[in-house]
Amino acid sequence: MNKSAGVLLGFVVVVGAVSTAGAWYTGNQLEGVLNTSIQEANAQLKTALSSGGGNASIELVSLDRNLFTSTAHYRLKLQNLQLGEDNKDVDLLFVDHIEHGPLPLSRLKALKLTPVMVNSNYELEKNDVTAKWFDAAKGAAPLKGVVALGYNNSIDGNVELIPLDFAPDDKSSVKFSGLNLNLTGSDRGAKIKLNGYMDSLKIAAQSAEDGPVSVELGGLTLVSDLAKSDFGFYLGGNTLELSNAKVTYGLTPATVTVKDFEQKDSLDATGNILAGRLAYTVGDIGYNGKSVGSLQMSLAAKNLDIPAVRSLTQIYQSELQAMQQAAAQGEETPAVPELTAEQQLKAQADIRQLLAGKPQIAVENLSFKTANGESRFSLLLDLTNPSSTQLPPLELGKQLIAQLDAKLSLSKPMIADLAGVQAQVEGQTDPKAIAQYASMSSEMAGTMAVSTEMATLSGTDIVSKLHYAAGQVDFNGQKMPVEDFIALMMSKVGGLGGAEAAE
Repeated sequence: MNKSAGVLLGFVVVVGAVSTAGAWYTGNQLEGVLNTSIQEANAQLKTALSSGGGNASIELVSLDRNLFTSTAHYRLKLQNLQLGEDNKDVDLLFVDHIEHGPLPLSRLKALKLTPVMVNSNYELEKNDVTAKWFDAAKGAAPLKGVVALGYNNSIDGNVELIPLDFAPDDKSSVKFSGLNLNLTGSDRGAKIKLNGYMDSLKIAAQSAEDGPVSVELGGLTLVSDLAKSDFGFYLGGNTLELSNAKVTYGLTPATVTVKDFEQKDSLDATGNILAGRLAYTVGDIGYNGKSVGSLQMSLAAKNLDIPAVRSLTQIYQSELQAMQQAAAQGEETPAVPELTAEQQLKAQADIRQLLAGKPQIAVENLSFKTANGESRFSLLLDLTNPSSTQLPPLELGKQLIAQLDAKLSLSKPMIADLAGVQAQVEGQTDPKAIAQYASMSSEMAGTMAVSTEMATLSGTDIVSKLHYAAGQVDFNGQKMPVEDFIALMMSKVGGLGGAEAAE
Protein backbone atom coordinates (compact mmCIF):
# COMPACT_ATOMS: atom_id res chain seq x y z
CA MET A 1 0.00 0.00 0.00
CA ASN A 2 2.86 2.34 0.84
CA LYS A 3 4.41 1.45 -2.51
CA SER A 4 1.13 2.28 -4.28
CA ALA A 5 0.91 5.56 -2.41
CA GLY A 6 4.49 6.35 -3.42
CA VAL A 7 3.72 5.65 -7.08
CA LEU A 8 0.62 7.85 -6.88
CA LEU A 9 2.59 10.62 -5.21
CA GLY A 10 5.27 10.34 -7.88
CA PHE A 11 2.63 10.57 -10.60
CA VAL A 12 1.15 13.70 -9.02
CA VAL A 13 4.61 15.29 -8.80
CA VAL A 14 5.32 14.49 -12.46
CA VAL A 15 1.94 15.84 -13.58
CA GLY A 16 2.51 18.97 -11.52
CA ALA A 17 5.98 19.49 -12.98
CA VAL A 18 4.77 18.93 -16.55
CA SER A 19 1.78 21.21 -16.01
CA THR A 20 3.94 23.97 -14.55
CA ALA A 21 6.48 23.76 -17.36
CA GLY A 22 3.70 23.58 -19.96
CA ALA A 23 1.83 26.47 -18.36
CA TRP A 24 5.00 28.59 -18.37
CA TYR A 25 5.60 27.75 -22.03
CA THR A 26 1.98 28.44 -22.95
CA GLY A 27 2.02 31.77 -21.14
CA ASN A 28 5.04 32.88 -23.15
CA GLN A 29 3.54 31.72 -26.45
CA LEU A 30 -0.01 32.89 -25.76
CA GLU A 31 0.05 36.38 -27.28
CA GLY A 32 1.41 35.07 -30.58
CA VAL A 33 -1.19 32.30 -30.64
CA LEU A 34 -4.02 34.76 -29.97
CA ASN A 35 -2.84 37.21 -32.63
CA THR A 36 -2.55 34.43 -35.21
CA SER A 37 -6.04 33.14 -34.36
CA ILE A 38 -7.48 36.66 -34.59
CA GLN A 39 -5.87 37.25 -37.99
CA GLU A 40 -7.33 34.01 -39.33
CA ALA A 41 -10.76 34.80 -37.84
CA ASN A 42 -10.74 38.28 -39.42
CA ALA A 43 -9.89 36.81 -42.83
CA GLN A 44 -12.81 34.38 -42.56
CA LEU A 45 -15.17 37.14 -41.38
CA LYS A 46 -14.21 39.29 -44.35
CA THR A 47 -14.95 36.45 -46.76
CA ALA A 48 -18.22 35.49 -45.07
CA LEU A 49 -19.66 39.03 -44.88
CA SER A 50 -18.39 40.57 -48.11
CA SER A 51 -21.44 39.59 -50.19
CA GLY A 52 -23.82 41.23 -47.72
CA GLY A 53 -21.98 44.53 -47.60
CA GLY A 54 -21.22 44.36 -43.88
CA ASN A 55 -17.85 44.08 -42.20
CA ALA A 56 -16.61 42.63 -38.93
CA SER A 57 -13.24 42.41 -37.24
CA ILE A 58 -11.81 41.24 -33.91
CA GLU A 59 -9.01 42.97 -32.04
CA LEU A 60 -7.08 42.09 -28.90
CA VAL A 61 -7.56 45.01 -26.49
CA SER A 62 -5.41 43.73 -23.62
CA LEU A 63 -3.70 40.61 -22.27
CA ASP A 64 -2.75 40.09 -18.61
CA ARG A 65 -0.50 37.01 -18.33
CA ASN A 66 0.20 34.88 -15.24
CA LEU A 67 1.79 31.46 -14.76
CA PHE A 68 -1.31 29.25 -14.92
CA THR A 69 -3.93 31.68 -16.21
CA SER A 70 -4.27 34.81 -18.30
CA THR A 71 -7.06 37.32 -18.90
CA ALA A 72 -7.70 38.76 -22.36
CA HIS A 73 -10.12 41.42 -23.53
CA TYR A 74 -11.38 41.54 -27.12
CA ARG A 75 -13.41 43.96 -29.18
CA LEU A 76 -15.68 42.73 -31.99
CA LYS A 77 -16.35 45.60 -34.39
CA LEU A 78 -19.45 45.23 -36.57
CA GLN A 79 -19.58 47.82 -39.34
CA ASN A 80 -22.46 48.76 -41.62
CA LEU A 81 -24.78 46.49 -39.63
CA GLN A 82 -28.41 46.62 -40.77
CA LEU A 83 -30.51 47.66 -37.74
CA GLY A 84 -34.04 48.58 -38.76
CA GLU A 85 -33.87 51.13 -41.56
CA ASP A 86 -30.37 52.32 -40.69
CA ASN A 87 -26.89 50.89 -41.06
CA LYS A 88 -24.87 51.25 -37.87
CA ASP A 89 -21.47 50.42 -36.43
CA VAL A 90 -21.56 48.35 -33.24
CA ASP A 91 -18.79 47.34 -30.82
CA LEU A 92 -19.15 44.22 -28.66
CA LEU A 93 -16.70 43.59 -25.81
CA PHE A 94 -15.63 40.17 -24.54
CA VAL A 95 -13.54 39.05 -21.57
CA ASP A 96 -11.66 35.75 -21.78
CA HIS A 97 -10.38 33.87 -18.73
CA ILE A 98 -7.69 31.62 -20.20
CA GLU A 99 -6.32 28.52 -18.47
CA HIS A 100 -2.87 27.48 -19.68
CA GLY A 101 -2.19 23.93 -20.85
CA PRO A 102 -1.31 21.22 -21.01
CA LEU A 103 -3.72 20.14 -18.25
CA PRO A 104 -6.04 23.02 -17.26
CA LEU A 105 -7.69 22.48 -13.89
CA SER A 106 -11.27 22.74 -15.19
CA ARG A 107 -10.60 19.99 -17.74
CA LEU A 108 -9.01 17.75 -15.11
CA LYS A 109 -12.12 18.17 -12.94
CA ALA A 110 -14.24 17.12 -15.91
CA LEU A 111 -11.91 14.12 -16.50
CA LYS A 112 -10.84 15.52 -19.88
CA LEU A 113 -7.22 14.36 -19.86
CA THR A 114 -6.20 15.15 -23.44
CA PRO A 115 -3.49 17.87 -23.30
CA VAL A 116 -4.48 21.23 -24.76
CA MET A 117 -2.62 24.48 -25.28
CA VAL A 118 -5.29 26.70 -23.69
CA ASN A 119 -8.80 26.43 -22.30
CA SER A 120 -10.72 29.63 -23.02
CA ASN A 121 -13.69 30.70 -20.86
CA TYR A 122 -15.18 33.76 -22.55
CA GLU A 123 -18.26 35.88 -22.04
CA LEU A 124 -19.83 39.07 -23.32
CA GLU A 125 -19.11 42.25 -21.34
CA LYS A 126 -21.64 44.95 -20.59
CA ASN A 127 -21.47 48.26 -22.47
CA ASP A 128 -23.98 50.80 -23.80
CA VAL A 129 -24.89 48.53 -26.71
CA THR A 130 -25.49 45.39 -24.62
CA ALA A 131 -26.87 46.97 -21.42
CA LYS A 132 -30.51 46.05 -22.17
CA TRP A 133 -29.47 42.51 -23.04
CA PHE A 134 -27.74 42.19 -19.66
CA ASP A 135 -30.83 43.61 -17.94
CA ALA A 136 -32.96 40.94 -19.64
CA ALA A 137 -30.54 38.30 -18.34
CA LYS A 138 -30.88 39.65 -14.78
CA GLY A 139 -27.30 40.95 -14.86
CA ALA A 140 -25.66 37.72 -16.03
CA ALA A 141 -23.61 37.54 -19.22
CA PRO A 142 -26.21 36.62 -21.89
CA LEU A 143 -23.58 35.07 -24.16
CA LYS A 144 -20.72 32.87 -22.99
CA GLY A 145 -18.76 29.78 -23.89
CA VAL A 146 -15.72 27.56 -23.56
CA VAL A 147 -13.15 26.66 -26.23
CA ALA A 148 -10.15 24.34 -25.86
CA LEU A 149 -7.32 24.88 -28.36
CA GLY A 150 -5.18 21.79 -28.93
CA TYR A 151 -1.48 21.69 -29.72
CA ASN A 152 -2.45 20.52 -33.22
CA ASN A 153 -4.63 23.67 -33.60
CA SER A 154 -7.85 21.69 -33.16
CA ILE A 155 -10.75 23.28 -31.29
CA ASP A 156 -13.46 21.85 -29.06
CA GLY A 157 -15.99 24.07 -27.37
CA ASN A 158 -19.44 25.52 -27.10
CA VAL A 159 -21.39 28.78 -27.31
CA GLU A 160 -24.30 29.40 -24.94
CA LEU A 161 -27.09 31.97 -25.08
CA ILE A 162 -28.63 31.87 -21.61
CA PRO A 163 -32.42 31.82 -20.95
CA LEU A 164 -34.27 35.15 -20.93
CA ASP A 165 -37.68 36.10 -19.56
CA PHE A 166 -38.54 39.81 -19.69
CA ALA A 167 -41.01 42.45 -20.85
CA PRO A 168 -39.50 45.32 -22.90
CA ASP A 169 -42.71 47.32 -22.27
CA ASP A 170 -46.27 46.79 -21.05
CA LYS A 171 -47.40 45.52 -24.47
CA SER A 172 -44.66 43.03 -25.27
CA SER A 173 -42.79 40.12 -23.73
CA VAL A 174 -39.97 37.71 -24.58
CA LYS A 175 -39.40 34.24 -23.16
CA PHE A 176 -36.34 32.38 -24.43
CA SER A 177 -35.22 28.93 -23.27
CA GLY A 178 -31.61 29.57 -24.23
CA LEU A 179 -29.53 28.01 -26.99
CA ASN A 180 -26.47 25.79 -26.77
CA LEU A 181 -24.10 25.29 -29.69
CA ASN A 182 -21.31 22.69 -29.64
CA LEU A 183 -18.38 23.07 -32.02
CA THR A 184 -15.38 20.92 -32.95
CA GLY A 185 -12.75 21.64 -35.57
CA SER A 186 -9.52 20.18 -36.88
CA ASP A 187 -6.30 22.03 -37.76
CA ARG A 188 -7.16 25.74 -38.08
CA GLY A 189 -10.74 25.02 -39.08
CA ALA A 190 -9.94 22.66 -41.97
CA LYS A 191 -12.94 20.60 -40.83
CA ILE A 192 -15.79 21.85 -38.65
CA LYS A 193 -18.68 20.05 -37.00
CA LEU A 194 -21.43 21.96 -35.25
CA ASN A 195 -24.66 21.03 -33.51
CA GLY A 196 -27.01 23.20 -31.51
CA TYR A 197 -30.44 23.14 -29.91
CA MET A 198 -33.04 25.64 -28.71
CA ASP A 199 -36.11 24.41 -26.86
CA SER A 200 -38.40 27.42 -27.24
CA LEU A 201 -38.80 31.11 -28.03
CA LYS A 202 -41.99 33.08 -27.40
CA ILE A 203 -42.46 36.73 -28.41
CA ALA A 204 -45.61 38.77 -27.86
CA ALA A 205 -46.10 42.33 -29.13
CA GLN A 206 -48.68 44.87 -30.24
CA SER A 207 -48.98 45.93 -33.88
CA ALA A 208 -50.66 49.19 -34.84
CA GLU A 209 -52.08 47.56 -37.99
CA ASP A 210 -52.87 44.00 -36.84
CA GLY A 211 -53.38 44.34 -33.09
CA PRO A 212 -51.82 41.69 -30.82
CA VAL A 213 -49.16 39.52 -32.46
CA SER A 214 -47.42 36.50 -30.94
CA VAL A 215 -44.74 34.21 -32.36
CA GLU A 216 -43.77 30.85 -30.84
CA LEU A 217 -40.93 28.61 -32.01
CA GLY A 218 -40.20 25.17 -30.55
CA GLY A 219 -37.53 22.52 -30.99
CA LEU A 220 -34.86 24.22 -33.13
CA THR A 221 -31.92 21.99 -34.13
CA LEU A 222 -28.82 23.05 -36.09
CA VAL A 223 -26.25 20.61 -37.53
CA SER A 224 -23.24 21.29 -39.80
CA ASP A 225 -20.47 19.05 -41.11
CA LEU A 226 -18.06 21.09 -43.23
CA ALA A 227 -14.58 20.87 -44.74
CA LYS A 228 -12.62 23.78 -46.19
CA SER A 229 -11.96 23.51 -49.92
CA ASP A 230 -8.78 24.43 -51.77
CA PHE A 231 -10.60 27.63 -52.79
CA GLY A 232 -11.04 28.83 -49.21
CA PHE A 233 -14.79 28.23 -48.76
CA TYR A 234 -16.48 25.31 -47.00
CA LEU A 235 -18.01 22.24 -48.60
CA GLY A 236 -20.36 19.84 -46.88
CA GLY A 237 -23.85 20.01 -45.47
CA ASN A 238 -26.04 22.00 -43.10
CA THR A 239 -29.38 21.02 -41.59
CA LEU A 240 -31.90 23.21 -39.78
CA GLU A 241 -34.97 21.63 -38.19
CA LEU A 242 -37.87 23.30 -36.40
CA SER A 243 -40.42 21.08 -34.68
CA ASN A 244 -43.19 23.65 -34.54
CA ALA A 245 -43.98 27.32 -35.05
CA LYS A 246 -47.11 29.33 -34.37
CA VAL A 247 -48.05 32.90 -35.32
CA THR A 248 -51.21 34.45 -33.87
CA TYR A 249 -52.37 37.90 -34.98
CA GLY A 250 -55.36 40.21 -35.20
CA LEU A 251 -58.07 41.63 -32.97
CA THR A 252 -60.10 38.58 -33.97
CA PRO A 253 -57.22 36.15 -33.52
CA ALA A 254 -56.10 34.10 -36.51
CA THR A 255 -53.45 31.42 -36.08
CA VAL A 256 -51.00 30.03 -38.61
CA THR A 257 -48.99 26.95 -37.60
CA VAL A 258 -46.03 25.12 -39.12
CA LYS A 259 -44.90 21.66 -38.04
CA ASP A 260 -41.79 19.64 -38.88
CA PHE A 261 -39.92 22.25 -40.91
CA GLU A 262 -36.56 21.11 -42.32
CA GLN A 263 -33.96 22.87 -44.44
CA LYS A 264 -30.98 20.98 -45.87
CA ASP A 265 -28.21 22.36 -48.05
CA SER A 266 -25.04 20.81 -49.41
CA LEU A 267 -22.04 21.82 -51.52
CA ASP A 268 -19.67 19.36 -53.21
CA ALA A 269 -16.70 19.88 -55.51
CA THR A 270 -14.78 17.68 -57.92
CA GLY A 271 -11.67 19.48 -59.05
CA ASN A 272 -12.79 22.94 -60.20
CA ILE A 273 -16.44 21.94 -60.60
CA LEU A 274 -19.06 22.77 -57.96
CA ALA A 275 -22.46 21.22 -57.30
CA GLY A 276 -25.05 22.29 -54.76
CA ARG A 277 -28.47 21.35 -53.49
CA LEU A 278 -31.05 23.07 -51.29
CA ALA A 279 -34.17 21.31 -49.98
CA TYR A 280 -37.11 22.40 -47.83
CA THR A 281 -39.78 20.25 -46.22
CA VAL A 282 -42.79 21.39 -44.20
CA GLY A 283 -44.70 18.53 -42.62
CA ASP A 284 -47.88 20.52 -42.03
CA ILE A 285 -49.17 24.08 -42.49
CA GLY A 286 -52.30 24.88 -40.52
CA TYR A 287 -54.79 27.73 -40.23
CA ASN A 288 -56.97 28.24 -37.16
CA GLY A 289 -56.45 24.71 -35.95
CA LYS A 290 -57.12 23.00 -39.28
CA SER A 291 -54.48 21.38 -41.48
CA VAL A 292 -54.03 23.08 -44.86
CA GLY A 293 -51.30 20.95 -46.39
CA SER A 294 -47.63 20.00 -46.62
CA LEU A 295 -44.86 21.43 -48.78
CA GLN A 296 -41.67 20.13 -50.39
CA MET A 297 -39.12 21.98 -52.51
CA SER A 298 -35.68 20.96 -53.75
CA LEU A 299 -33.34 23.04 -55.93
CA ALA A 300 -30.07 21.88 -57.47
CA ALA A 301 -27.21 23.17 -59.59
CA LYS A 302 -24.18 21.37 -60.97
CA ASN A 303 -21.28 21.74 -63.42
CA LEU A 304 -20.44 25.18 -62.04
CA ASP A 305 -16.89 26.35 -62.78
CA ILE A 306 -15.54 27.54 -59.42
CA PRO A 307 -12.94 30.09 -60.65
CA ALA A 308 -15.53 31.69 -62.94
CA VAL A 309 -18.17 31.84 -60.21
CA ARG A 310 -15.68 33.35 -57.74
CA SER A 311 -14.57 35.99 -60.22
CA LEU A 312 -18.15 37.01 -61.08
CA THR A 313 -18.95 37.13 -57.36
CA GLN A 314 -16.00 39.45 -56.74
CA ILE A 315 -17.20 41.81 -59.49
CA TYR A 316 -20.67 41.84 -57.94
CA GLN A 317 -19.25 42.51 -54.49
CA SER A 318 -17.19 45.46 -55.72
CA GLU A 319 -20.30 47.00 -57.31
CA LEU A 320 -22.32 46.38 -54.15
CA GLN A 321 -19.70 48.08 -52.00
CA ALA A 322 -19.72 51.10 -54.32
CA MET A 323 -23.51 51.40 -53.93
CA GLN A 324 -23.24 51.11 -50.15
CA GLN A 325 -20.59 53.81 -50.00
CA ALA A 326 -22.86 56.08 -52.03
CA ALA A 327 -25.74 55.34 -49.66
CA ALA A 328 -23.51 56.09 -46.66
CA GLN A 329 -22.76 59.49 -48.19
CA GLY A 330 -26.43 60.37 -48.18
CA GLU A 331 -27.70 59.25 -51.58
CA GLU A 332 -31.23 57.88 -51.08
CA THR A 333 -31.26 55.73 -54.24
CA PRO A 334 -27.66 55.32 -55.38
CA ALA A 335 -27.26 54.49 -59.06
CA VAL A 336 -25.95 51.09 -60.01
CA PRO A 337 -22.29 51.66 -60.90
CA GLU A 338 -21.30 50.90 -64.49
CA LEU A 339 -18.66 48.28 -65.10
CA THR A 340 -15.35 49.54 -66.33
CA ALA A 341 -14.14 48.34 -69.73
CA GLU A 342 -11.74 46.01 -67.94
CA GLN A 343 -14.52 44.63 -65.72
CA GLN A 344 -16.78 44.09 -68.75
CA LEU A 345 -14.11 42.08 -70.55
CA LYS A 346 -13.42 40.08 -67.40
CA ALA A 347 -17.13 39.40 -66.80
CA GLN A 348 -17.63 38.26 -70.40
CA ALA A 349 -14.66 35.91 -70.15
CA ASP A 350 -15.96 34.53 -66.84
CA ILE A 351 -19.44 33.94 -68.27
CA ARG A 352 -18.00 32.09 -71.27
CA GLN A 353 -15.84 29.98 -68.95
CA LEU A 354 -18.89 29.21 -66.81
CA LEU A 355 -21.02 28.24 -69.81
CA ALA A 356 -18.22 26.11 -71.28
CA GLY A 357 -18.74 23.77 -68.33
CA LYS A 358 -22.38 23.21 -69.40
CA PRO A 359 -24.02 24.15 -66.08
CA GLN A 360 -27.35 22.65 -65.13
CA ILE A 361 -30.01 24.26 -62.94
CA ALA A 362 -33.02 22.33 -61.66
CA VAL A 363 -36.16 22.68 -59.63
CA GLU A 364 -36.20 18.99 -58.81
CA ASN A 365 -39.51 19.15 -57.02
CA LEU A 366 -41.93 21.80 -55.87
CA SER A 367 -45.05 20.19 -54.47
CA PHE A 368 -47.96 21.05 -52.23
CA LYS A 369 -50.28 18.39 -50.83
CA THR A 370 -53.66 18.90 -49.19
CA ALA A 371 -56.18 16.40 -47.86
CA ASN A 372 -57.65 15.76 -51.33
CA GLY A 373 -54.86 16.32 -53.84
CA GLU A 374 -51.25 17.15 -54.64
CA SER A 375 -49.76 19.57 -57.19
CA ARG A 376 -46.22 19.40 -58.56
CA PHE A 377 -43.78 21.44 -60.62
CA SER A 378 -40.34 20.51 -61.95
CA LEU A 379 -37.82 22.26 -64.19
CA LEU A 380 -34.52 21.15 -65.73
CA LEU A 381 -32.36 23.68 -67.60
CA ASP A 382 -29.09 22.80 -69.37
CA LEU A 383 -26.95 25.72 -70.55
CA THR A 384 -24.08 25.72 -73.02
CA ASN A 385 -21.59 28.14 -74.54
CA PRO A 386 -22.95 30.08 -77.57
CA SER A 387 -20.73 30.80 -80.56
CA SER A 388 -20.85 34.49 -79.62
CA THR A 389 -22.48 36.68 -76.99
CA GLN A 390 -23.13 39.35 -79.64
CA LEU A 391 -25.82 37.35 -81.45
CA PRO A 392 -29.41 38.64 -81.84
CA PRO A 393 -31.47 37.82 -78.71
CA LEU A 394 -33.44 34.94 -80.27
CA GLU A 395 -30.39 33.25 -81.77
CA LEU A 396 -28.45 33.80 -78.54
CA GLY A 397 -31.22 32.14 -76.55
CA LYS A 398 -31.37 29.17 -78.94
CA GLN A 399 -27.64 28.58 -78.57
CA LEU A 400 -27.49 29.35 -74.85
CA ILE A 401 -30.19 26.85 -73.84
CA ALA A 402 -29.13 23.32 -74.71
CA GLN A 403 -32.25 21.74 -73.21
CA LEU A 404 -35.23 22.70 -71.10
CA ASP A 405 -37.81 20.41 -69.53
CA ALA A 406 -40.71 21.72 -67.45
CA LYS A 407 -43.81 20.03 -66.10
CA LEU A 408 -46.68 21.45 -64.08
CA SER A 409 -49.45 19.29 -62.63
CA LEU A 410 -52.22 21.10 -60.73
CA SER A 411 -54.68 18.99 -58.78
CA LYS A 412 -58.23 20.34 -59.05
CA PRO A 413 -59.17 18.90 -55.61
CA MET A 414 -56.13 20.66 -54.15
CA ILE A 415 -57.20 23.95 -55.76
CA ALA A 416 -60.62 23.48 -54.17
CA ASP A 417 -59.04 22.86 -50.76
CA LEU A 418 -56.96 26.05 -50.98
CA ALA A 419 -59.89 28.09 -52.28
CA GLY A 420 -61.87 26.99 -49.24
CA VAL A 421 -59.08 28.18 -46.95
CA GLN A 422 -58.94 31.51 -48.82
CA ALA A 423 -62.66 31.99 -48.29
CA GLN A 424 -62.22 31.45 -44.55
CA VAL A 425 -59.32 33.91 -44.43
CA GLU A 426 -61.55 36.50 -46.10
CA GLY A 427 -64.15 36.02 -43.38
CA GLN A 428 -66.60 33.53 -44.89
CA THR A 429 -68.08 31.23 -42.23
CA ASP A 430 -70.99 29.50 -44.02
CA PRO A 431 -69.83 25.91 -44.83
CA LYS A 432 -72.14 25.68 -47.86
CA ALA A 433 -70.88 28.95 -49.33
CA ILE A 434 -67.27 27.90 -48.73
CA ALA A 435 -67.85 24.56 -50.50
CA GLN A 436 -69.53 26.28 -53.49
CA TYR A 437 -66.71 28.80 -53.81
CA ALA A 438 -64.08 26.04 -53.61
CA SER A 439 -65.78 23.92 -56.28
CA MET A 440 -66.30 26.90 -58.59
CA SER A 441 -62.65 27.99 -58.29
CA SER A 442 -61.42 24.50 -59.10
CA GLU A 443 -63.63 24.07 -62.17
CA MET A 444 -62.84 27.58 -63.42
CA ALA A 445 -59.10 26.89 -63.26
CA GLY A 446 -59.51 23.73 -65.32
CA THR A 447 -61.79 25.36 -67.89
CA MET A 448 -59.45 28.34 -68.43
CA ALA A 449 -56.36 26.16 -68.77
CA VAL A 450 -57.96 23.88 -71.38
CA SER A 451 -59.74 26.64 -73.33
CA THR A 452 -56.51 28.60 -73.76
CA GLU A 453 -54.67 25.39 -74.76
CA MET A 454 -52.08 26.13 -72.08
CA ALA A 455 -52.74 22.75 -70.45
CA THR A 456 -54.59 19.47 -70.80
CA LEU A 457 -56.77 17.52 -68.39
CA SER A 458 -55.59 14.16 -67.08
CA GLY A 459 -58.24 12.84 -64.71
CA THR A 460 -58.55 15.53 -62.03
CA ASP A 461 -55.13 17.05 -62.84
CA ILE A 462 -54.45 20.11 -65.00
CA VAL A 463 -51.19 19.23 -66.78
CA SER A 464 -48.79 21.36 -68.81
CA LYS A 465 -45.53 20.06 -70.32
CA LEU A 466 -42.77 21.90 -72.16
CA HIS A 467 -39.64 20.46 -73.77
CA TYR A 468 -37.05 22.42 -75.77
CA ALA A 469 -33.88 21.28 -77.56
CA ALA A 470 -32.06 22.20 -80.78
CA GLY A 471 -34.47 24.99 -81.69
CA GLN A 472 -37.57 22.78 -81.44
CA VAL A 473 -40.36 22.95 -78.85
CA ASP A 474 -42.79 20.26 -77.73
CA PHE A 475 -45.62 21.99 -75.86
CA ASN A 476 -48.31 19.64 -74.59
CA GLY A 477 -47.75 17.34 -77.58
CA GLN A 478 -47.63 20.15 -80.15
CA LYS A 479 -44.23 20.25 -81.89
CA MET A 480 -43.03 23.47 -83.49
CA PRO A 481 -39.97 25.69 -84.06
CA VAL A 482 -39.13 27.96 -81.15
CA GLU A 483 -40.12 31.00 -83.25
CA ASP A 484 -43.66 29.64 -83.62
CA PHE A 485 -43.82 28.87 -79.90
CA ILE A 486 -42.90 32.46 -79.00
CA ALA A 487 -45.56 33.78 -81.39
CA LEU A 488 -48.10 31.39 -79.86
CA MET A 489 -47.31 32.54 -76.32
CA MET A 490 -47.53 36.21 -77.33
CA SER A 491 -50.95 35.61 -78.89
CA LYS A 492 -52.16 33.82 -75.75
CA VAL A 493 -50.93 36.63 -73.49
CA GLY A 494 -52.47 39.21 -75.80
CA GLY A 495 -55.76 37.34 -75.77
CA LEU A 496 -55.82 37.22 -71.99
CA GLY A 497 -55.04 40.93 -71.83
CA GLY A 498 -57.85 41.71 -74.23
CA ALA A 499 -60.30 39.61 -72.25
CA GLU A 500 -59.37 41.43 -69.04
CA ALA A 501 -59.79 44.80 -70.75
CA ALA A 502 -63.22 43.76 -72.04
CA GLU A 503 -64.29 42.83 -68.54
